[in-house]
Amino acid sequence: MALVAGVDSSTQACKVVVRDAWTGALVRQGRVAHPDGTEVHPSAWAGAFDEAVTVAGGLSDVDAVAIAGQQHGMICLDGAGEVVRPALLWNDTRSSGAAADLIADLGGGDAGRHAWADAVGLVPVASFTVTKLRWLAVHEPANADRTAAVCLPHDWLTWRLLGRSGLDALVTDRGDASGTGYWSAATGEYRPDLLRLALRRDALVPRVLAPAAAAGSVGRAVVGPGTGDNAAAALGVGARPGDVIVSIGTSGVVSAVAEVPATDPSGTVAGFADATGRFLPIVVTLNAARVLDAAARMLRVDHPRLAALALSAPPGSDGLVVVPYLEGERTPDRPHATGAVHGLRLTTATPAHFARAAVEGVLCGLADGVDALVAHGARVDRVLLVGGGARSEAVRRIAPTVLGRPVVVPAPGEYVADGAARQAAWVLAGGAEPPVWPDAGTSGYDGDPVPAVRARYADVRDLTAAR
Repeated sequence: MALVAGVDSSTQACKVVVRDAWTGALVRQGRVAHPDGTEVHPSAWAGAFDEAVTVAGGLSDVDAVAIAGQQHGMICLDGAGEVVRPALLWNDTRSSGAAADLIADLGGGDAGRHAWADAVGLVPVASFTVTKLRWLAVHEPANADRTAAVCLPHDWLTWRLLGRSGLDALVTDRGDASGTGYWSAATGEYRPDLLRLALRRDALVPRVLAPAAAAGSVGRAVVGPGTGDNAAAALGVGARPGDVIVSIGTSGVVSAVAEVPATDPSGTVAGFADATGRFLPIVVTLNAARVLDAAARMLRVDHPRLAALALSAPPGSDGLVVVPYLEGERTPDRPHATGAVHGLRLTTATPAHFARAAVEGVLCGLADGVDALVAHGARVDRVLLVGGGARSEAVRRIAPTVLGRPVVVPAPGEYVADGAARQAAWVLAGGAEPPVWPDAGTSGYDGDPVPAVRARYADVRDLTAAR
């Protein structure tokens, strides 16, 4: 039996799965938490990786391994390969001003947005690496001057696994590179001029490997190129053209597997690539599962009880709306916005109404994302609901009423780590497409759409336009 390992170095934890390369059967797994915060030294991820591998039984009998990781995190290395400063994560919003400046650098307003969308398939917002590099150049010029290479979390962990044999050994894949703001999914090329515009100097960037290319080997195991978490999740659930994936994790993500790249000058849809050679247009919100955590904490209940409360209230919560911008927001681009509760009356001042409004608020933001993908040509044959938030019975049952479509919930799993494992199996086997693993089973949920929920949410959302 050949074994493959997949790693998910996410915002919250490092997860390792070891699977049978040919059947996908889970053999063993491990998980170790990451520190909280929007600024983390990569050494913390390295320590968690090593410990999670140990918990998962090691890699000595593994034939291939691939690492997926949270996208956009800025890791700057000096000429000796040492980390210049702690990494800024995707959810660090301090670079929102830098995003506006970069748009202004290419003409400002609609002209600047069009220029960025045409160049790299996305418009700068605080999440993307390119804006963090501009922030560094402005606020920490000495660190910018020390920076010889820039990479992402999965790039750095792969490089470390392979022995850190020089900056020119850094590699990445098209899925993760497409979220930087200086690599184009449409052309498959870096834009060094845009990297230079942001950092105000040149820097080395990882070589982009083909989807099933080997990055090297460690022990007996061949090492795959890895990818970003969104592309890995799509691979992990076996998404195909026509699938829209709605993920409720630390962030909310709506993505669609597509045959052609997307270009959206508004910046709502980012034109990412996937891990197979196709494309993954994507809409991301900052606020998702942690909104449910916050609601449970406020109501002093656990998540099953929160779900039961939400399902006991009527659709639309009798007019109570929660706009869940608890950490600012990326879509819409309101990095300094705060959350809001609107429609509070004596009749709606109940735990059940608040619980349902919180669930509906998260889902309404994601429904806006589905609409945006459809407006840019995405086909919706089925909606796959994944992520930690999808474990909530309330989320599963309310989602069809808000999204306006039936949803399919894959069997619970570590989808990102599973996608990395599937990539590792692909590298091991070769071939034009990833290996097909048996479906672990899905659950379907349907419900009558309630358009009034989204209409009411839209009215209140537009009252919270603080930036």
